[in-house]
Amino acid sequence: MTLPPPHRLGNIVIGSLAKLQGSTLKKYKDYHKMHYKWPEILNLHQGNFITYIIEVPKNAGRTLKEVAEIDRGGLLIDIGAYCLMPNHFHLLISEKEKGGISKFMQKLTTGYTMYFNTRYERTGALFQGKFKATHANDDRYLNYLISYIHLNPIKLTEPHWKESGIQNKKKAEKFLETYDYSSFLDYTGKTRLENKLINTEILPKHFDSPKDFKSSITEWLNFKVEP
Repeated sequence: MTLPPPHRLGNIVIGSLAKLQGSTLKKYKDYHKMHYKWPEILNLHQGNFITYIIEVPKNAGRTLKEVAEIDRGGLLIDIGAYCLMPNHFHLLISEKEKGGISKFMQKLTTGYTMYFNTRYERTGALFQGKFKATHANDDRYLNYLISYIHLNPIKLTEPHWKESGIQNKKKAEKFLETYDYSSFLDYTGKTRLENKLINTEILPKHFDSPKDFKSSITEWLNFKVEP
């Protein structure tokens, strides 16, 4: 297997944002409605567009198709994979300019908080703490991160699957195939507007086809921590 140049792997980061404030999550339980504008806001902040964050609530009211047509300026980062969970999210990203990741995360969290507060008529912080980042400095670890990100939604149906094992693998796979808030669908061949959010070119060419990608990810569903 031919590995990508080291500098590409060295710039790839998995970002895990601190959880939503506990009271916020408790109040807004329906995350499917709560986060339904996530793709639009994620798209807006990849570029140098909106250094004036005040525009976020207005633009977030548009459809993803409309937002995708906005000139975002030069991109700060590329997104290789993502997953939005009810109270946190994961991103696999590669910066395109020095300091791009930090600038992107600041814009994203500030912009999303402004949008959320405007929509739900609330004030104050939305997230607890700062985001955490880990460099993917080798090919094997990067493969693990790709699977880790895309399997996160399984926790919603089987919270202890890693310790106890999957009870129903077909049901788990079906859940992943219907979970709209991750890039799993984009890599498994579904055509949708969210395809525009990611750049598959920043990841190594490990998967020959969407079917191969799916098999590689779902194979981890056989995993179980040994006692």
